[in-house]
Amino acid sequence: MAKNTQPVLKRCKTLGLSPAVLGYSKETKRNPKAHVRRKQSEYGRQLAEKQKVKFIYGVLEKQFHRYYEKAERKKGITGEIMLQELERRLDNVVYRMGLASTRREARQLVNHGHFTINGKRCNIPSCQVNVGDVIAVCEKSRASAKFKALIEDFGKKAMPQWIERAADSFEGKIVALPVREDIDYEVSENLIVELYSR
Repeated sequence: MAKNTQPVLKRCKTLGLSPAVLGYSKETKRNPKAHVRRKQSEYGRQLAEKQKVKFIYGVLEKQFHRYYEKAERKKGITGEIMLQELERRLDNVVYRMGLASTRREARQLVNHGHFTINGKRCNIPSCQVNVGDVIAVCEKSRASAKFKALIEDFGKKAMPQWIERAADSFEGKIVALPVREDIDYEVSENLIVELYSR
């Protein structure tokens, strides 16, 4: 399985992202005189937007293109449907529920089999969740110091409206599909659609 091993803060600086979007509290210090970029072409802007979204969700090109093709086949606005599909990934849902401090950590915890969907263990980070699904920490994992610490820190994290979870609970429920307003970072999904429809 391929994985991206680029330094997170360096990649955030390149893409103009705040590390807080990825769950990292460390901010990069910017020196405005350090690096002045040339005017970007239309293709360059489209490509940068695609790279940014791929990096945030931790998916590689082939998988990301499949999300685009799936969104294109559905009725509605392609860019918004694609972001909805990415938001519904199990690793992202675990991160959004506050059961991991970053999406990378969430992916690793899912890979190690710490979560269940509707009572069935799932170790596939790209697994899509649906409305009514209950995502929970496995019984064996609940006693670990890691999950106890995450439950204590839960109040510091804002919960999206499409997920319902009690503050002291090890499980959450998907009550609706994510909408465009639930995306908590700046993205121009129309540029990604334009790039793929060239």
